[in-house]
Amino acid sequence: MKVLVYTAPSRGHLFPTIPVLLELQRRGHEVVIRTIAAEVAGLRALGFKADPVDPAIDTIQMADYKEHNPLASLKAGVANFIARGELQVPELQRAIGAERPDLLIVDVLCWGAAAVAETSGLPWASIQHSPTPLPAPEIPPFGPGLRPMAGPLGRLRNRLLMPLTLGMLERVALPGTNVLRARAGATPLRDAVDMFTRPPLTLYFTSRALEYPRTQWPESFFFTGPLCWDPAREAPTWLDRLTRPVVLVTTSSEFQDDGVLVRNALEGLAGEDLDVVATMPAGLEDFNVPDNAHLVEFAPHSLLLPRAVVAVTHGGFGVTQKALAAGVPVVVVPFGRDQAEVGRRVEASGAGLMLSPKRLSPDRLRAAVVHAITLKAAAAALASRMAAEGGASLAVDRLEALNDLSAVAG
Repeated sequence: MKVLVYTAPSRGHLFPTIPVLLELQRRGHEVVIRTIAAEVAGLRALGFKADPVDPAIDTIQMADYKEHNPLASLKAGVANFIARGELQVPELQRAIGAERPDLLIVDVLCWGAAAVAETSGLPWASIQHSPTPLPAPEIPPFGPGLRPMAGPLGRLRNRLLMPLTLGMLERVALPGTNVLRARAGATPLRDAVDMFTRPPLTLYFTSRALEYPRTQWPESFFFTGPLCWDPAREAPTWLDRLTRPVVLVTTSSEFQDDGVLVRNALEGLAGEDLDVVATMPAGLEDFNVPDNAHLVEFAPHSLLLPRAVVAVTHGGFGVTQKALAAGVPVVVVPFGRDQAEVGRRVEASGAGLMLSPKRLSPDRLRAAVVHAITLKAAAAALASRMAAEGGASLAVDRLEALNDLSAVAG
Protein backbone atom coordinates (compact mmCIF):
# COMPACT_ATOMS: atom_id res chain seq x y z
CA MET A 1 0.00 0.00 0.00
CA LYS A 2 1.27 3.46 -0.90
CA VAL A 3 0.20 6.16 1.58
CA LEU A 4 0.34 9.88 0.84
CA VAL A 5 0.39 12.05 3.98
CA TYR A 6 -0.27 15.79 4.05
CA THR A 7 0.26 17.88 7.20
CA ALA A 8 0.17 21.53 8.17
CA PRO A 9 3.61 23.20 8.23
CA SER A 10 4.02 22.70 11.96
CA ARG A 11 6.18 20.39 14.05
CA GLY A 12 3.33 20.15 16.53
CA HIS A 13 1.26 18.47 13.83
CA LEU A 14 4.01 16.45 12.20
CA PHE A 15 5.75 14.89 15.21
CA PRO A 16 2.71 13.06 16.69
CA THR A 17 2.05 11.62 13.22
CA ILE A 18 5.49 10.06 12.85
CA PRO A 19 4.84 6.97 15.04
CA VAL A 20 2.02 6.03 12.65
CA LEU A 21 4.28 6.55 9.64
CA LEU A 22 7.05 4.46 11.19
CA GLU A 23 4.58 1.64 11.85
CA LEU A 24 3.33 1.82 8.26
CA GLN A 25 6.94 1.62 7.09
CA ARG A 26 7.68 -1.30 9.43
CA ARG A 27 4.84 -3.25 7.86
CA GLY A 28 6.23 -2.73 4.38
CA HIS A 29 3.98 0.10 3.21
CA GLU A 30 5.42 3.00 1.22
CA VAL A 31 5.03 6.41 2.86
CA VAL A 32 5.13 9.67 0.93
CA ILE A 33 4.73 12.91 2.88
CA ARG A 34 4.30 16.63 2.23
CA THR A 35 5.02 18.71 5.32
CA ILE A 36 7.04 21.52 6.94
CA ALA A 37 10.20 22.22 4.94
CA ALA A 38 12.49 22.33 7.99
CA GLU A 39 11.80 18.65 8.79
CA VAL A 40 12.10 17.16 5.29
CA ALA A 41 15.75 16.15 5.65
CA GLY A 42 15.03 14.37 8.93
CA LEU A 43 12.10 12.50 7.40
CA ARG A 44 14.23 11.38 4.47
CA ALA A 45 16.80 10.11 6.93
CA LEU A 46 14.05 7.95 8.43
CA GLY A 47 13.47 6.42 5.01
CA PHE A 48 10.36 8.29 3.92
CA LYS A 49 9.87 9.97 0.57
CA ALA A 50 9.37 13.50 1.87
CA ASP A 51 8.95 16.88 0.21
CA PRO A 52 8.10 20.31 1.57
CA VAL A 53 4.68 21.81 1.13
CA ASP A 54 4.46 24.73 -1.29
CA PRO A 55 6.83 27.39 0.11
CA ALA A 56 4.00 29.90 -0.06
CA ILE A 57 2.05 27.76 2.44
CA ASP A 58 5.05 27.58 4.75
CA THR A 59 5.26 31.37 4.82
CA ILE A 60 1.62 31.90 5.90
CA GLN A 61 2.19 32.21 9.62
CA MET A 62 -0.41 32.38 12.37
CA ALA A 63 -1.21 35.97 13.31
CA ASP A 64 -4.12 35.33 15.69
CA TYR A 65 -1.99 36.25 18.71
CA LYS A 66 -1.99 39.89 17.56
CA GLU A 67 -5.73 40.23 18.20
CA HIS A 68 -7.23 41.35 21.49
CA ASN A 69 -10.55 39.50 21.65
CA PRO A 70 -11.62 35.90 20.95
CA LEU A 71 -13.75 36.71 17.88
CA ALA A 72 -11.00 38.67 16.16
CA SER A 73 -8.47 35.97 17.03
CA LEU A 74 -10.76 33.27 15.62
CA LYS A 75 -11.27 35.22 12.41
CA ALA A 76 -7.52 35.64 12.00
CA GLY A 77 -6.92 31.92 12.54
CA VAL A 78 -9.65 30.92 10.09
CA ALA A 79 -8.27 33.33 7.49
CA ASN A 80 -4.90 31.62 7.90
CA PHE A 81 -6.32 28.13 7.36
CA ILE A 82 -8.30 29.24 4.31
CA ALA A 83 -5.31 31.03 2.78
CA ARG A 84 -3.25 27.86 3.23
CA GLY A 85 -6.16 25.79 1.95
CA GLU A 86 -6.34 27.69 -1.33
CA LEU A 87 -2.79 26.56 -2.06
CA GLN A 88 -3.32 23.05 -0.73
CA VAL A 89 -6.03 22.24 -3.29
CA PRO A 90 -3.84 22.31 -6.41
CA GLU A 91 -0.81 21.02 -4.54
CA LEU A 92 -2.48 17.86 -3.26
CA GLN A 93 -4.17 17.30 -6.61
CA ARG A 94 -0.74 17.37 -8.27
CA ALA A 95 0.72 15.09 -5.61
CA ILE A 96 -2.04 12.52 -6.11
CA GLY A 97 -1.46 12.60 -9.86
CA ALA A 98 2.29 12.17 -9.46
CA GLU A 99 2.33 9.57 -6.67
CA ARG A 100 -0.78 7.47 -7.43
CA PRO A 101 -1.34 6.59 -3.74
CA ASP A 102 -3.67 3.91 -2.47
CA LEU A 103 -4.65 5.89 0.63
CA LEU A 104 -4.50 9.49 1.88
CA ILE A 105 -3.86 10.81 5.39
CA VAL A 106 -4.70 14.50 5.85
CA ASP A 107 -4.14 16.87 8.79
CA VAL A 108 -7.46 18.05 10.25
CA LEU A 109 -6.43 21.70 9.85
CA CYS A 110 -5.59 21.34 6.16
CA TRP A 111 -9.05 22.30 4.95
CA GLY A 112 -8.17 22.49 1.26
CA ALA A 113 -6.35 19.18 1.32
CA ALA A 114 -9.30 17.55 3.10
CA ALA A 115 -11.65 18.74 0.35
CA VAL A 116 -9.36 17.22 -2.28
CA ALA A 117 -9.15 13.94 -0.34
CA GLU A 118 -12.93 13.81 -0.09
CA THR A 119 -13.38 14.16 -3.84
CA SER A 120 -10.41 12.00 -4.87
CA GLY A 121 -12.22 8.69 -4.82
CA LEU A 122 -9.45 7.31 -2.61
CA PRO A 123 -9.84 5.98 0.94
CA TRP A 124 -8.66 8.67 3.32
CA ALA A 125 -8.25 9.42 6.99
CA SER A 126 -8.01 12.58 9.03
CA ILE A 127 -5.42 12.99 11.78
CA GLN A 128 -6.55 15.15 14.69
CA HIS A 129 -3.87 16.54 17.02
CA SER A 130 -6.00 18.68 19.32
CA PRO A 131 -9.27 18.50 21.28
CA THR A 132 -12.14 18.00 18.85
CA PRO A 133 -14.85 20.65 18.58
CA LEU A 134 -17.35 17.86 17.81
CA PRO A 135 -20.36 18.78 19.97
CA ALA A 136 -22.48 16.64 22.28
CA PRO A 137 -25.28 17.67 24.70
CA GLU A 138 -23.39 16.45 27.77
CA ILE A 139 -20.09 18.27 27.20
CA PRO A 140 -19.22 21.98 27.34
CA PRO A 141 -19.44 23.78 24.00
CA PHE A 142 -16.00 24.09 22.50
CA GLY A 143 -13.89 27.21 22.67
CA PRO A 144 -13.58 29.06 25.98
CA GLY A 145 -12.53 26.11 28.13
CA LEU A 146 -15.71 25.89 30.20
CA ARG A 147 -15.77 23.50 33.13
CA PRO A 148 -17.83 20.35 32.57
CA MET A 149 -21.16 20.39 34.39
CA ALA A 150 -23.17 17.19 34.88
CA GLY A 151 -26.92 16.67 34.98
CA PRO A 152 -29.89 18.56 33.53
CA LEU A 153 -28.49 21.95 34.57
CA GLY A 154 -25.25 21.23 32.71
CA ARG A 155 -27.12 20.18 29.57
CA LEU A 156 -29.21 23.35 29.75
CA ARG A 157 -26.09 25.50 30.11
CA ASN A 158 -24.45 23.72 27.18
CA ARG A 159 -27.53 24.14 24.96
CA LEU A 160 -27.85 27.84 25.75
CA LEU A 161 -24.17 28.63 25.25
CA MET A 162 -23.66 26.52 22.12
CA PRO A 163 -24.73 29.33 19.72
CA LEU A 164 -22.29 31.72 21.41
CA THR A 165 -19.27 29.43 21.37
CA LEU A 166 -19.29 26.61 18.82
CA GLY A 167 -21.88 28.57 16.85
CA MET A 168 -19.37 31.40 16.52
CA LEU A 169 -16.82 28.96 15.08
CA GLU A 170 -19.37 27.74 12.53
CA ARG A 171 -20.39 31.27 11.51
CA VAL A 172 -16.79 32.35 11.04
CA ALA A 173 -15.36 29.20 9.45
CA LEU A 174 -18.03 27.64 7.27
CA PRO A 175 -18.66 30.34 4.61
CA GLY A 176 -15.02 30.66 3.55
CA THR A 177 -14.40 26.95 3.95
CA ASN A 178 -17.31 26.12 1.67
CA VAL A 179 -16.03 28.49 -1.00
CA LEU A 180 -12.70 26.70 -0.74
CA ARG A 181 -14.39 23.30 -0.91
CA ALA A 182 -16.35 24.30 -4.01
CA ARG A 183 -13.07 24.93 -5.82
CA ALA A 184 -12.11 21.34 -5.10
CA GLY A 185 -15.53 20.03 -6.16
CA ALA A 186 -16.59 19.09 -2.62
CA THR A 187 -20.10 19.58 -1.27
CA PRO A 188 -20.71 22.26 1.37
CA LEU A 189 -20.37 21.57 5.10
CA ARG A 190 -23.53 22.12 7.14
CA ASP A 191 -22.12 22.51 10.66
CA ALA A 192 -19.36 21.41 13.01
CA VAL A 193 -20.71 17.86 13.20
CA ASP A 194 -20.51 17.62 9.42
CA MET A 195 -17.03 19.12 9.39
CA PHE A 196 -15.60 16.57 11.81
CA THR A 197 -17.43 13.46 10.59
CA ARG A 198 -16.86 13.72 6.82
CA PRO A 199 -13.62 11.68 6.95
CA PRO A 200 -14.24 7.91 6.79
CA LEU A 201 -11.68 7.55 9.60
CA THR A 202 -10.38 10.05 12.15
CA LEU A 203 -7.26 9.06 14.04
CA TYR A 204 -7.69 11.04 17.25
CA PHE A 205 -4.28 11.42 18.89
CA THR A 206 -5.51 11.35 22.48
CA SER A 207 -7.09 9.07 25.07
CA ARG A 208 -10.62 8.66 26.35
CA ALA A 209 -9.06 9.19 29.78
CA LEU A 210 -8.34 12.83 28.88
CA GLU A 211 -11.57 13.50 26.98
CA TYR A 212 -14.87 14.48 28.51
CA PRO A 213 -17.19 11.45 28.72
CA ARG A 214 -19.93 11.51 26.12
CA THR A 215 -22.75 9.09 25.44
CA GLN A 216 -21.65 8.28 21.92
CA TRP A 217 -18.68 8.87 19.65
CA PRO A 218 -18.96 8.66 15.87
CA GLU A 219 -17.90 5.26 14.56
CA SER A 220 -15.26 7.00 12.44
CA PHE A 221 -13.34 8.25 15.52
CA PHE A 222 -10.49 6.08 16.75
CA PHE A 223 -8.54 6.95 19.90
CA THR A 224 -4.85 6.19 19.43
CA GLY A 225 -3.73 7.51 22.79
CA PRO A 226 -0.90 10.09 22.86
CA LEU A 227 1.67 9.43 20.13
CA CYS A 228 5.01 10.77 21.35
CA TRP A 229 8.05 11.22 19.16
CA ASP A 230 11.17 13.37 19.23
CA PRO A 231 13.80 13.72 16.51
CA ALA A 232 17.03 11.95 17.39
CA ARG A 233 19.46 14.55 18.65
CA GLU A 234 22.56 14.42 20.76
CA ALA A 235 21.88 15.08 24.42
CA PRO A 236 23.01 18.59 25.44
CA THR A 237 26.21 18.62 27.48
CA TRP A 238 24.53 20.42 30.39
CA LEU A 239 21.92 17.70 30.84
CA ASP A 240 24.19 15.46 32.94
CA ARG A 241 24.85 18.35 35.29
CA LEU A 242 21.21 18.55 36.36
CA THR A 243 21.03 17.07 39.85
CA ARG A 244 17.71 18.40 41.13
CA PRO A 245 14.12 17.67 40.07
CA VAL A 246 13.38 19.31 36.72
CA VAL A 247 10.58 21.69 35.81
CA LEU A 248 10.13 21.73 32.04
CA VAL A 249 8.72 24.98 30.62
CA THR A 250 7.61 25.12 26.98
CA THR A 251 6.08 27.60 24.56
CA SER A 252 4.36 27.15 21.21
CA SER A 253 6.20 25.89 18.13
CA GLU A 254 4.03 28.30 16.08
CA PHE A 255 4.79 31.80 17.36
CA GLN A 256 2.06 33.30 19.54
CA ASP A 257 3.98 35.78 21.69
CA ASP A 258 3.87 33.56 24.76
CA GLY A 259 7.40 34.27 25.96
CA VAL A 260 5.97 35.89 29.09
CA LEU A 261 5.37 32.35 30.33
CA VAL A 262 9.10 31.65 30.29
CA ARG A 263 9.96 34.98 31.89
CA ASN A 264 7.58 34.36 34.79
CA ALA A 265 8.83 30.80 35.24
CA LEU A 266 12.48 31.88 35.33
CA GLU A 267 11.73 34.62 37.86
CA GLY A 268 9.27 32.66 39.98
CA LEU A 269 11.37 29.49 40.28
CA ALA A 270 14.79 31.15 40.61
CA GLY A 271 15.01 30.53 44.34
CA GLU A 272 13.62 26.99 44.35
CA ASP A 273 15.60 23.77 44.78
CA LEU A 274 14.73 22.79 41.19
CA ASP A 275 16.40 22.78 37.78
CA VAL A 276 14.34 24.73 35.27
CA VAL A 277 14.65 23.93 31.56
CA ALA A 278 12.76 26.32 29.30
CA THR A 279 12.38 25.65 25.57
CA MET A 280 11.20 28.22 23.02
CA PRO A 281 10.94 26.44 19.64
CA ALA A 282 9.46 29.46 17.84
CA GLY A 283 12.54 31.52 18.71
CA LEU A 284 14.52 32.52 21.79
CA GLU A 285 13.95 35.79 23.60
CA ASP A 286 16.44 37.67 25.76
CA PHE A 287 15.65 36.88 29.39
CA ASN A 288 17.67 37.00 32.58
CA VAL A 289 18.46 33.31 33.20
CA PRO A 290 19.08 32.40 36.87
CA ASP A 291 21.69 29.89 37.98
CA ASN A 292 19.18 27.04 38.29
CA ALA A 293 17.85 27.40 34.73
CA HIS A 294 18.68 26.64 31.12
CA LEU A 295 16.98 28.49 28.25
CA VAL A 296 17.23 26.79 24.83
CA GLU A 297 15.33 26.79 21.57
CA PHE A 298 14.95 23.02 21.64
CA ALA A 299 15.81 20.11 23.91
CA PRO A 300 14.46 16.56 23.49
CA HIS A 301 11.46 16.16 25.78
CA SER A 302 12.09 12.42 25.87
CA LEU A 303 15.33 13.11 27.77
CA LEU A 304 13.85 15.71 30.10
CA LEU A 305 10.50 14.24 31.10
CA PRO A 306 11.94 11.23 32.99
CA ARG A 307 13.64 13.78 35.29
CA ALA A 308 10.69 16.18 35.48
CA VAL A 309 8.35 16.73 38.41
CA VAL A 310 6.17 19.28 36.57
CA ALA A 311 5.76 20.54 33.03
CA VAL A 312 4.61 24.13 32.53
CA THR A 313 3.10 24.52 29.06
CA HIS A 314 1.14 26.94 26.92
CA GLY A 315 -1.43 24.18 26.43
CA GLY A 316 -0.21 22.74 23.15
CA PHE A 317 -1.81 19.32 22.95
CA GLY A 318 1.36 17.55 21.84
CA VAL A 319 3.71 18.62 24.61
CA THR A 320 0.98 18.52 27.26
CA GLN A 321 0.15 14.93 26.39
CA LYS A 322 3.84 13.98 26.24
CA ALA A 323 4.16 15.12 29.85
CA LEU A 324 0.98 13.37 31.00
CA ALA A 325 1.95 10.17 29.19
CA ALA A 326 5.19 10.25 31.18
CA GLY A 327 3.25 10.63 34.42
CA VAL A 328 4.32 14.26 34.88
CA PRO A 329 1.75 16.76 36.26
CA VAL A 330 1.12 19.80 34.10
CA VAL A 331 0.47 23.50 34.69
CA VAL A 332 -1.26 24.92 31.62
CA VAL A 333 -1.20 28.66 30.91
CA PRO A 334 -3.31 29.03 27.72
CA PHE A 335 -2.67 31.99 25.43
CA GLY A 336 -5.29 31.27 22.77
CA ARG A 337 -6.33 28.85 20.02
CA ASP A 338 -7.56 25.59 21.58
CA GLN A 339 -5.27 25.85 24.60
CA ALA A 340 -7.98 26.64 27.17
CA GLU A 341 -9.73 23.42 26.12
CA VAL A 342 -6.49 21.51 26.70
CA GLY A 343 -5.98 23.15 30.08
CA ARG A 344 -9.50 22.44 31.25
CA ARG A 345 -9.19 18.76 30.29
CA VAL A 346 -5.95 18.55 32.27
CA GLU A 347 -7.66 20.14 35.25
CA ALA A 348 -10.68 17.81 34.97
CA SER A 349 -8.38 14.80 34.87
CA GLY A 350 -6.87 15.72 38.23
CA ALA A 351 -3.35 15.54 36.80
CA GLY A 352 -2.68 19.26 36.66
CA LEU A 353 -4.18 22.73 36.78
CA MET A 354 -4.81 25.72 34.58
CA LEU A 355 -3.64 29.25 35.31
CA SER A 356 -5.07 32.26 33.49
CA PRO A 357 -2.47 34.26 31.55
CA LYS A 358 -4.24 37.43 32.72
CA ARG A 359 -3.36 36.52 36.30
CA LEU A 360 0.12 35.24 35.51
CA SER A 361 2.89 36.40 37.82
CA PRO A 362 6.11 34.84 39.13
CA ASP A 363 4.49 34.19 42.54
CA ARG A 364 1.33 32.64 41.12
CA LEU A 365 3.28 30.43 38.75
CA ARG A 366 5.56 29.27 41.55
CA ALA A 367 2.52 28.42 43.70
CA ALA A 368 0.96 26.50 40.80
CA VAL A 369 4.14 24.47 40.31
CA VAL A 370 4.34 23.66 44.03
CA HIS A 371 0.70 22.51 43.95
CA ALA A 372 1.20 20.48 40.77
CA ILE A 373 4.10 18.54 42.31
CA THR A 374 1.57 17.06 44.77
CA LEU A 375 -0.45 15.63 41.84
CA LYS A 376 2.19 13.06 40.87
CA ALA A 377 0.05 10.06 41.82
CA ALA A 378 -2.91 11.32 39.78
CA ALA A 379 -0.63 11.96 36.79
CA ALA A 380 0.83 8.46 37.04
CA ALA A 381 -2.65 6.93 37.15
CA LEU A 382 -3.69 8.96 34.11
CA ALA A 383 -0.56 7.86 32.24
CA SER A 384 -1.48 4.23 32.89
CA ARG A 385 -4.99 4.73 31.50
CA MET A 386 -3.68 6.61 28.46
CA ALA A 387 -1.22 3.81 27.67
CA ALA A 388 -4.13 1.38 27.35
CA GLU A 389 -5.31 2.95 24.07
CA GLY A 390 -4.48 1.46 20.71
CA GLY A 391 -1.31 3.34 19.84
CA ALA A 392 0.32 3.49 16.42
CA SER A 393 -0.04 -0.25 15.83
CA LEU A 394 -3.82 -0.30 16.09
CA ALA A 395 -3.99 2.99 14.17
CA VAL A 396 -2.30 1.27 11.25
CA ASP A 397 -4.66 -1.69 11.65
CA ARG A 398 -7.50 0.79 11.05
CA LEU A 399 -5.76 2.32 8.04
CA GLU A 400 -5.18 -1.12 6.51
CA ALA A 401 -8.80 -2.07 7.11
CA LEU A 402 -9.93 1.18 5.49
CA ASN A 403 -7.86 0.39 2.42
CA ASP A 404 -9.09 -3.21 2.31
CA LEU A 405 -12.72 -2.06 2.61
CA SER A 406 -12.21 0.38 -0.24
CA ALA A 407 -10.68 -2.35 -2.40
CA VAL A 408 -13.66 -4.64 -1.79
CA ALA A 409 -16.12 -1.81 -2.53
CA GLY A 410 -14.20 -0.98 -5.69
